[in-house]
Amino acid sequence: MNAKSGSKAAAPQPNAAEKLHAPLARLLRPLVRLCIRSGMTFPALAQLLRELFVNVAEHDFPLEGKEQTDSRVSLLTGIHRKEVARLRGAGAPVNETPAAVSLTSAVIARWLAAPEFTDAKGEPVALPRTAEGDSPSFEQLVASVTKDVRPRAVLDEWVDRKLVNINENDEIELVEAAFVPSGGDDSKWHYLGRNLHDHIAAAEQNVSGAAPRFLERAVHYNNISPKLARRLEARSRELAMDALKTANREANRALAKDKGGDARWNFGIYIYSEDADEEGEAKEGSKESSKESGKEGGSS
Repeated sequence: MNAKSGSKAAAPQPNAAEKLHAPLARLLRPLVRLCIRSGMTFPALAQLLRELFVNVAEHDFPLEGKEQTDSRVSLLTGIHRKEVARLRGAGAPVNETPAAVSLTSAVIARWLAAPEFTDAKGEPVALPRTAEGDSPSFEQLVASVTKDVRPRAVLDEWVDRKLVNINENDEIELVEAAFVPSGGDDSKWHYLGRNLHDHIAAAEQNVSGAAPRFLERAVHYNNISPKLARRLEARSRELAMDALKTANREANRALAKDKGGDARWNFGIYIYSEDADEEGEAKEGSKESSKESGKEGGSS
């Protein structure tokens, strides 16, 4: 499925720009907060947006059979033609996974999915560093994903990052921290961009696409006690991890028969709770029964 094709095919909806203003302001608010907290100023963000507007207009909105011109990009973006000419071809942030992040994710995914590395409940087992024959080991685990990196190098890095523990039997145990990048881990910035991109891209397709495409739903309750919010958050974490582990196991098994290609798939879950947000949503109306927000397709 080409998720970008919808941007070329779908016609603008009446008053779409006006309708986009409120949800876009809400969407950007936490990102603006992150920018300020991280020291990214408005001029720097404005320059990035200017480059992205030109790049997206140039590559995602061409006219069939016609060359994309500076004038058309200027018309689509509202950016002056001379500025468009300067920015075209300059590129935009690339969609590239750092090698260390990609390897770590692949090895952990295999540890969580492959039967030889999990117990009867599907949990990752503690692994010896090496083992005789076909017995599972950390060395075998890494080798099943890549032959280009020595297992000892991976182990040293993971111990330093506290992704694994060495128990009293000199076995290597995967710890919960492996699922979530730590505060000092640069991979968190990669996942910020990838996961938010895919969530927003799915929602954008469902709003502007011609037909239902992606599942993008949430269950929410307002006007509940902080105690219940914390309990629901804890329970939803358990449900979410179960779903992610199940999806990972099935995908990992399917890889064995897959011929490979240039497509990608991402299955993500988010959980959020607070006392009351900036817009006062948690204080609006009466208690709500179970609702689904974000439609599976359509524009409502």
